[in-house]
Amino acid sequence: MNRLVTIGLTALAPLSWGSTYAVATELLPPDRPLFTSAMRALPAGLLLVALSRTLPKGAWWWKSAVLGTLNIGAFFPLLFLAAYRLPGGVAAVLGSAGPLFVVGLAALLLGERARARNVLAAVVAALGVSMVVLTGDAGLDPVGVVAGVVSAASMGAGTVLTKRWGRPEGVGLLAVTGWQLTAGGLFIVPIAALVEGAPPALDGRAFLGYGYMMLINTGAAYWLWFRGIGRLSATSVTLLGPLSPLTAAVIGWAALGQSLSPVQLAGMVLAFGATVFGQVSGRPGVSGRPGRATQEPFSSSEETDRNVSMDLADGPVRR
Repeated sequence: MNRLVTIGLTALAPLSWGSTYAVATELLPPDRPLFTSAMRALPAGLLLVALSRTLPKGAWWWKSAVLGTLNIGAFFPLLFLAAYRLPGGVAAVLGSAGPLFVVGLAALLLGERARARNVLAAVVAALGVSMVVLTGDAGLDPVGVVAGVVSAASMGAGTVLTKRWGRPEGVGLLAVTGWQLTAGGLFIVPIAALVEGAPPALDGRAFLGYGYMMLINTGAAYWLWFRGIGRLSATSVTLLGPLSPLTAAVIGWAALGQSLSPVQLAGMVLAFGATVFGQVSGRPGVSGRPGRATQEPFSSSEETDRNVSMDLADGPVRR
């Protein structure tokens, strides 16, 4: 039961990310993806660091920079570049291949066995996503394809390294999430300034959209995602990723008046079924060769309550 709850809570992260397109198109200034990326990550990271009152120490300065760059700083711009260069949902299909990178990297770095059924779940999920998002005018721009593949690989590597390195002893997840979001946001800011220029004028709708992006879509979502990485196998977590494009399709149908064809509906069923199969076939807990800081699986509700309390506490600076 504890594993099912953890899976359900972790799944809230990609479900939230699936709302990004609708919020961006309805509430945010147009054609400012890098500014939006920075506004998602940096304020959320600074807020979490302030709440935790905990700064990195020693090797965790560079580890946080690496993880923040892989999971956010490089991932966001590459994802948007792929979306701009690849019409018809090709970027979403390339992104849905991320679990395949994680399966390979987890076998190499974590000792997680590369099971055939996990590979099958990843391939079927990608096929289902392609049925949902691809259209007849889909093109293959080389720059966009490379950006899409590298963005998926970046997030995959970030997921596996987050699992391998865990977090420093005595430091809550709130602080570690804040470190990564801050590092990722700081990576994006100069790129956004160089490519897009000065920040746009913001109205009330934009502040509402950015507030949602910062607090729910990024701060809370990444906290849940990293929490899941600490308690499940890296493969199980990444196989929840296809829920994001599926959620975007459902929101587009329900809130934006977009239609869903029978092929798209079949693709949604296929991708969702593969996602569920990936969790049923996954192993609970931590296995393989985790790094020294990696958190062990939680064996009791008392231990879970203790760690959640530590995550949310406003304690002093810790190791």
